[in-house]
Amino acid sequence: MNEQFSVAGKVAVITGAGGVLGGHVAKSFVEQGAKVAALDIRREQLDERVAELNALRGGAAMGVLCDVLDLDSIRRMTDEVVARWGHIDILVNIAGGNMPGATLRPDQPIFDMKIEDWNRVVDLNMNGTVYPSIVVGEAMARRKSGAIVNISSMAALQSMTNVPGYSAAKAAVTNFTRWMAMEMALKYGDGIRVNAVAPGFFIGDQNRAVLLNPDGSLTDRSHKVLANTPMRRFGDLSELNGAIQFLCSDAASFITGVNLPVDGGFSMFSGV
Repeated sequence: MNEQFSVAGKVAVITGAGGVLGGHVAKSFVEQGAKVAALDIRREQLDERVAELNALRGGAAMGVLCDVLDLDSIRRMTDEVVARWGHIDILVNIAGGNMPGATLRPDQPIFDMKIEDWNRVVDLNMNGTVYPSIVVGEAMARRKSGAIVNISSMAALQSMTNVPGYSAAKAAVTNFTRWMAMEMALKYGDGIRVNAVAPGFFIGDQNRAVLLNPDGSLTDRSHKVLANTPMRRFGDLSELNGAIQFLCSDAASFITGVNLPVDGGFSMFSGV
């Protein structure tokens, strides 16, 4: 039974691997015996990540500078990974994020939002998922085998104040996940699956200032989040690893097009 959940020996491409979430997932895959192509647009962070991964298991990781919004860059990356390891079994699209200009203050109307920042956030989160899925997905289609996992969000499932651009982009990721799952299964068979994970609330570098005050106490937004999370706590980033690995493993061979919440119950709780 345990072999069903294994990713040992599989080749995984992870975008945004230089970041905190991408690094957690990449480390987990290496620890579970997978080969990892770590992608990032930032050389220094990428080199540090690859060194960390290869220290866990020598030769298990390679780093590729890649811009997920540049199709030629993604094609070069795909060719490089295939040249080294022969094929790609797994794609985890983690590159994404938000920016201040597309995030509203509580007292700020949407009419004051910076449209250029909205465009950047939507482009990074939506097309930064779509473009790698198309390029790597084509390589998977030739083999009729592969698993793609995208990162959605609680903001794709419910309306949340302050984050209109990020919410719209993640809703698009959720919809694209379903569409791509349908496309791959109908045209290339049951060996290619496309799913998403919807993280709940985790304290990371990007949202730390939103969830924690400078003295480490919880912000008003954190209190609202925890009041609507039945488990009454934030998640630990490591708690995403099992869900992602499951969706990439043979244990999920009949699962495609789902958006799996990892949220301590936030998405199902009415608050009553």
